[in-house]
Amino acid sequence: MTSALDTLRRDFGGDIIEPGDADYESAARSRLVAGSPAHVLRPKTVGDVQAAVRFAAGSGLALSVRGGGHGFPGFGTNDGGIVIDLCELADIEVVDTERNLVRIGGGATWGQVADALAPHDLAISSGDTRSVGVGGLTLSGGIGWKVRRYGLALDNVVAAQVVTADGAVVTASADEHPDLFWAIRGGGGNFGVVTSFDFAAHRTTRVFFGKVSFPAAEAATVLQGWADYLRTAPEELTSIANLANPFAGGPEAPVEIHVAFDGDDPDAAARALEPLRALGTVVADDVELMAYADVLVEGATPPPGIHVVAHDGLVDRESVAETLRILTEAGTSPGAPSISIRSLGGAMSRVPGDATAYAHRGAELMVTTFAGGPAPVIEAARPVLDGLWGRLAPYLSGAYANFLTTADETDVTDVYPKSTYERLASVKRRYDPDNLFARNHNVRPGQMS
Repeated sequence: MTSALDTLRRDFGGDIIEPGDADYESAARSRLVAGSPAHVLRPKTVGDVQAAVRFAAGSGLALSVRGGGHGFPGFGTNDGGIVIDLCELADIEVVDTERNLVRIGGGATWGQVADALAPHDLAISSGDTRSVGVGGLTLSGGIGWKVRRYGLALDNVVAAQVVTADGAVVTASADEHPDLFWAIRGGGGNFGVVTSFDFAAHRTTRVFFGKVSFPAAEAATVLQGWADYLRTAPEELTSIANLANPFAGGPEAPVEIHVAFDGDDPDAAARALEPLRALGTVVADDVELMAYADVLVEGATPPPGIHVVAHDGLVDRESVAETLRILTEAGTSPGAPSISIRSLGGAMSRVPGDATAYAHRGAELMVTTFAGGPAPVIEAARPVLDGLWGRLAPYLSGAYANFLTTADETDVTDVYPKSTYERLASVKRRYDPDNLFARNHNVRPGQMS
């Protein structure tokens, strides 16, 4: 290891942060999970990433690759291993103004992207949090406020530069390494370190954004009416329904219908939102016109000792009514977790299920629960959470990797349908046969036939 470290120090032009260094404590942790890696490597060039990957491959230590570090399972850190932190690779450049092609470093965050593209009147369908990394979100999907109009973040990727497990640099696109290009669009960080993405951005305007709230007592009718309407609503409208907001009364909290209308025409927005406002007794309505970059919220880092547990499931149309019935009952009962229900469909549903490694194109809703607090609080909440997800299980059609705290075999099966997993395993065998990139919802290299 000493000679390998000497080689790394010679070839690596970025920062090497180790226990005892002044900034080790902050560098060691991801945003949601503490860690104690042996080495945190912050590359400044693609060549540095190559050196870091080769060092990791020869070390026998666990390897984590960190973009924004928001992953609930803590994939962006580890204990005793190596972290490749991409935060210095965050350049954002419009490389083709005619095609609105944008090149984004693998360590950039979506807030940086939104701010950089705003002067060009451009945007990319992304998540909803400024500090979330472009890489982590995109590689596993990318569901946010433009998803019904412009699809997943990964649907807008046209190429990516990837450092593979052997330290090689390849371009993945429809024309070069198309198998890898298919796999990184939904297969997570299983196949290498993405040092840059080329996205097709779109022209954008300000958006109407905010929430319309209704009494908790009207949850059943509001949620069913909301889901029914979103099936035929304009694709400019994306919406999230929240129940049991712990900061607004828990099970007695109003039902919050959060909306983003992607356009600045007030008449069109009013027509799109009127059916939602008519669902029940409106107790609050703060929808207003704002810049798209201002829609993205800041992501918080929990204080020491505070843990966040998330779980999600995807729901096809035939299961919507029963799922909403269960969620209404759970969300208005004592001990309810925070519940979020996202509308899907639209542009993301028109992509064939096998076109990318994100396969769940037919899902109409995504249900997510959140619980936070010290370890005893989380443990006390587990029976309620387990009971709720046990009741929901018969009605779920899969899971979205980015809102899962766990990454066991069941989660991997939920994220990747069998045919998708088998195809991913074949690609994994080609690009990462020794499973160097294993800290993710892991796809193991397929066996030779």
